[in-house]
Amino acid sequence: MFTEEHKIFRQGLRDFLDREVMPNIDQWEEEQRMPKDLWPKFGEMGYFGLNYPEKYGGIDADFMYSVIFMEEISKCESGGFMILPAVQQYMSSPYIYKHGSEFLKEKYLTKVISGEWIACIGISEPGAGSDVANIQTKAIKDGDHYVVNGSKTFITNGVYGDFVVAVVKTDPAMGAAGVSLLIIDLNSEGVTRNKLKKLGWHASDTAELHFDNVKVPAENLIGDEGQGFYYLMGGLQLERLTGSIAGYASCEWAIKYTLQYMSERHAFGRSINKFQVLRHRMAQLISEVEASKQFVYHCCRMHNAGEYIVKECSMAKLLTSELAEKVMTQCLQSFGGYGFMEEYKMARAYRDCRVGTIGGGSSEIMREIIAKMVIDDTSYQRAGSVPSSPKSEPVEAPKTETTTNTNDKKSVMSFEAIESAIKGKAAAAKPLGNTLKFNFGEQNVMLNGLGDANVVTTNDATEAQCTVDVAMEDLTSMLKGDLNPMNAFMSGKIKVKGDMSVAMKLGSIMG
Repeated sequence: MFTEEHKIFRQGLRDFLDREVMPNIDQWEEEQRMPKDLWPKFGEMGYFGLNYPEKYGGIDADFMYSVIFMEEISKCESGGFMILPAVQQYMSSPYIYKHGSEFLKEKYLTKVISGEWIACIGISEPGAGSDVANIQTKAIKDGDHYVVNGSKTFITNGVYGDFVVAVVKTDPAMGAAGVSLLIIDLNSEGVTRNKLKKLGWHASDTAELHFDNVKVPAENLIGDEGQGFYYLMGGLQLERLTGSIAGYASCEWAIKYTLQYMSERHAFGRSINKFQVLRHRMAQLISEVEASKQFVYHCCRMHNAGEYIVKECSMAKLLTSELAEKVMTQCLQSFGGYGFMEEYKMARAYRDCRVGTIGGGSSEIMREIIAKMVIDDTSYQRAGSVPSSPKSEPVEAPKTETTTNTNDKKSVMSFEAIESAIKGKAAAAKPLGNTLKFNFGEQNVMLNGLGDANVVTTNDATEAQCTVDVAMEDLTSMLKGDLNPMNAFMSGKIKVKGDMSVAMKLGSIMG
C-alpha cells in the first residue's frame, strides 16, 4: 500500500513535526491556541496541498500521502493540534476546489495551500446540527451581494481563522433545495466571534459565529445556488474518512504510550505489564485497533480509486470513533490514579477522544445512514450526479509529460552554475556520511560526504549510494528555494534510485 516514496515522506513529516510541533504542544494546550506563524511552515513544505493541483500551489499527490499526514499529526499528543490542519485541508477547502469558480480558487484556495489563510467550515447552528436541511442562517441576494443573518456554533478555527465556508439558506422556502455554500470573510463588518470553552481539544480554537446583516459579494457563492446540500453530502465523506484515520492513529499512540508506562510501573515486586489481566486487555485493544485500521485502509484505497463510498466512510467513522473511546478509557485505567493527572498525556487523550462520536456526524447519524443503505436499499449519488444539479465536478486539464515547473526556460542555470551552487551549499552543510549523485542525463554532479567535508565532483562514473534523476530546471528551482525537495519528490519531478534514506538528507543540502 505504501511505497518507498511514501515512507520517505512519512519520515520527513515526522522530522518536521518533531522539530516544529512537539516541543510546543504543552504550551499551546495551556494557551488554548496555536500561533499563526506555524501554518506558513506547513504550506512551505506542501503539507496543505497534498491532493491539490500544482497550478494552485499543491502537489497533486495520491491520497495515500494524506493517509500518512493524518496518521502522523494524530500522534502528536493533542487532538486540538490535529484538528486544525485536518479542517484546513480536508473539511473546508475541498468545497472550493471541487465546486468553486476559478476566482475563488485563486483568491482563497491558493492561500489555504500556502498556509497564509486559515479556513473553517460552518455547518452546525445553535438549533441545527446534523439536520442540515433545517439550518436557519439566511443569505438573501441583494444586487451584487448577499446579506447574511444567523449564527453558527462549534466552528473549529472560527476564532483565529480568516474565512468560513458557510452553509446558508439562499431560498428559505425550499428546504434542502434552498441550501447553498458561501465564503464569508471573518473580518467582515457584522461578524462576531465568541470563543467557546471545551472539554477537550484545548490547543484549537472553537467559535460561535454571529452574522448581523453581513454583506458578502455574490462572487463568493460556491457552485450553484440550491446545490449546497448535495455538495455537503459529498464532502462529508472525506471528512469522515480522515476522521477515521485520526481515530485509529490516536489509538495506536495511546497504546504505545500505555505500554511504555506499564513496562516502567512496578507493583507487588514486578512491572505491571507482567499481570495477565492487563496484558490481555492490551492484547485485545491492539487487535481491535489493527482490524479497524485495515478496514479504513480498504476505504482509503477505494477513495483513492475515485469511488463514492458513503456506506464505508460511515462505517469507518462509527467504528473508529467508538473504539477510540474504549481504548482511551481502558488505557487510562492502566495508569491508575496517575491517569487522572494532567501531567500524564492519557488525561488529555481521554478528554480529546470524546468529541469523535459527535463531530462530523454523530454515531447515531452514522448508524441511520448505514441502516438506510443496507435495510431500506437507499443509494446516494455524488454531487453533480443528482438530476436537479446542472453542475458536474470539474475535469482537470490533462497532465503534460514535461518535468519542468512554472519557471521560464531562460531562468534555468547552466551546468557550471549548478555545479558551483551545489559546491557552495555542500561546503556549508554537515558531511552527509553518504554519497549522492544528481543525474541530468548526460551529465552529473557527485557529492561525496564520507569524509570530514562534502566533496563535489562532476561527470563522475563512480556509483553513488543514492542517485537523484532530475531536470536541470527543477534543480535550479530547488537551489533557488522556489521548489521544496519533498514537494519535488512527491510530484515526480525527481526520481530516486538506491538508498532512499540518503535522499531524505537532500533538504540539508538544499536548505
